[in-house]
Amino acid sequence: MSRATLILLSLAAGLIAGVAVASFAPGGAETVVAVARPIGTLWLNGLQMTVIPLVVTLLITGVAATAQAAQAGRIAGRAIMTFLSLDALTASMAALVTPILLSLAPMPRAAGQALRAALGHAEPVAPSPPIAEFVTNIVPTNIFAAATNNALLSLILFTLAFAFAITRIEGEARDLLLRVFTAIRDAMLVLIGWVLWLAPLGVFALALVVGASAGGAAFGALAHYIAIIASVGVVVMLMAYGVAAMLGRTSPARFARALAPAQAVAVSTQSSLASLPAMIEGTRALRIAPETAGLVLPMAVAMFRATQPAMNVAVSLYIAHWFGIAPDLTSVAAAVVVAILVSLGSASLPSQITFFASITPVCVALGVPAAPLGLLIAVETIPDIFRTLGNVSMDLAATATVSRWSGTTGKDVP
Repeated sequence: MSRATLILLSLAAGLIAGVAVASFAPGGAETVVAVARPIGTLWLNGLQMTVIPLVVTLLITGVAATAQAAQAGRIAGRAIMTFLSLDALTASMAALVTPILLSLAPMPRAAGQALRAALGHAEPVAPSPPIAEFVTNIVPTNIFAAATNNALLSLILFTLAFAFAITRIEGEARDLLLRVFTAIRDAMLVLIGWVLWLAPLGVFALALVVGASAGGAAFGALAHYIAIIASVGVVVMLMAYGVAAMLGRTSPARFARALAPAQAVAVSTQSSLASLPAMIEGTRALRIAPETAGLVLPMAVAMFRATQPAMNVAVSLYIAHWFGIAPDLTSVAAAVVVAILVSLGSASLPSQITFFASITPVCVALGVPAAPLGLLIAVETIPDIFRTLGNVSMDLAATATVSRWSGTTGKDVP
């Protein structure tokens, strides 16, 4: 049984057990909550303690890899610019579309209130500062204070500047620093792997608290969450057809035929890497030169996940809706920027690690609690299907765009 399936079963078992306790032994519900809540909170704290060092080391190593790839030639540089542009496009789309979806199909009020009560231990968030103060505080005067105070946008901007500075120093010193940060990154991944090994216990404890406090409404609320977040993934997938048509000069019907085999692999494996051979085969139908496809598609799979910024913004906005928080435009813009920047370093991580490490900074930037992520990670299996479909679709659309931009479409294609 896969780890994701075991976590999902733990979620269902915890919710059912909590609902049963609340229904048949209401007097014991408080005792159950008092025992389970510290266990769930400890596990959640274990995840949160890895976020800052993991984000910092991933950004530094990710920027180094991106800079190295950009030096591979003109097509590689254009590919990276295309990836970043599409990340900005999809993240901005999510910031606009998610509130619309939530206004058309809001979470049932009773379910929202029950879940807020169940997660009442979530730390309160500070209100957004005025725009002038926000802008002046982007550049930190003390990066350690920024990390301590969860000023992650400031920390991320410093980390990016530091990472680019590393790429400009002499080779031996640069390699030494990169080896150090790579070692720290790998150690943090081992640590978070240990924490995720305990995920069935932690998720069961969190779900038990939610079930005992919220009752059966928790099932409907989680189904609503899945529908909203998956819808954003569907929009990203549909955007890929528009990108291929407008920028790649490829008809939607032809693009759909080329993409269909890769989408079939993506649904069955939830892996962009496993879909790579089918995507390469699809580039032949699009008459993309083999040398372009052979360079851009592996880069896209390794460095580019178009759905990650979009769906991470959507998850954070959903949590804001869940807790009745109305973020202002400044906070939403900061969340979009953070989602794009964090995606630079986390694209090659497993989905469970990516989920928490990349969404927590977005939640902080938006001003919403990250505690619900410990529960939502258990149902990520279903939205992850749509993440992979969107990623595969955008990977092929981006390759078609770069090929058209570079003038290699239709050349030397068997």
